[in-house]
Parts: sequence; C-alpha cells; structure tokens
Amino acid sequence: QLQASGGGLVQAGGSLRLSCAASGRAFSTYAVAWFRQVSGKEREFVSCIPWDGGSTSYSDPVKGRFTISRDNAKNTVYLQMNSLKPEDTATYYCAADRRYSAYGCNALPYDHWGQGTQVTVSS
Repeated sequence: QLQASGGGLVQAGGSLRLSCAASGRAFSTYAVAWFRQVSGKEREFVSCIPWDGGSTSYSDPVKGRFTISRDNAKNTVYLQMNSLKPEDTATYYCAADRRYSAYGCNALPYDHWGQGTQVTVSS
C-alpha cells in the first residue's frame, strides 16, 4: 500500500517535498514513480527511481528542478520539487512496480498506486 503526502499550496519559485510511504518489507525491491494529473487531462509521468536508487529518470518539464530519492530503511520515496511553476499544479500520485525493464524505470507499467496529493502553485 502506498501513501503519498506533502502536497500543498506554494508560490511560484517555492519548494515542496512529496513523500511516498509504503507498507511491506518488499518495498526495497520495487521501482517507484511519480505521476501527475490535471483534471480533464491525461496522467503525466514525472520521475522514477529503480529499486536500488540507480538510474533515475525525469520528464523534460521537471528536469533540473525536481529530484527523486529513496530511503529503503524508511520504506519511503521522496520527490523534492524546487523552482515550482504554476504549470506544476496537479494531483501527484506515486506508483510502484516490482518488474525490471532494460529500458529503465520509466518503461515500467506500474501496477501499484497510491492516492494522490494535491500540489497548487500560485503565480
């Protein structure tokens, strides 16, 4: 089970850190990703991190501003979001997948999902 938290209202240029906490001892074997969705639009990939914290991946709109990390001892994945823009406003979801892809964690289908956390960036 995944639990996302850390969303809120922030001014443009500000920062937020999202957390995705998981239950279960097998969490350290899962790749974890963050997606976001604006009402009426398709869900968008944001970032992912493989089980070992190795080759992370970011979408172009967030590259250089967001950083994903994980603490397997705490069963938690973080998304540090800096230099936030109004267009980052969305509901953010974390997801996990235990499979491996030679094409990277951004190629996984992600079959375990948490509830979302709302991020609102004001201009």
